[in-house]
Amino acid sequence: MTIDGWIQLFLVFTLAVFLGFELISKVPPTLHTPLMSGSNAISGITILGALLIAGESGRSLFTWLGAAAIALAAANVAGGFLVTDRMLRMFRRRK
Repeated sequence: MTIDGWIQLFLVFTLAVFLGFELISKVPPTLHTPLMSGSNAISGITILGALLIAGESGRSLFTWLGAAAIALAAANVAGGFLVTDRMLRMFRRRK
């Protein structure tokens, strides 16, 4: 990959970090948990993309980055489901 390609990747990453921080910081606390449920779908897409990168790449760097992305996205999905389940248990009627 050329230096221009790395600069473009770094630029996209930097803009994504900035945009993500701005979006998350503007979310009121009452909407945080429902939005976390929606982010599970996005993390699922991240897992699929990381599987493709880790499996098809001939370079060990991309394989390791893909494996790390799989692990982090899977942890995000599991944590999101746990928090969503806890939130839904709060609204159940007590017997």
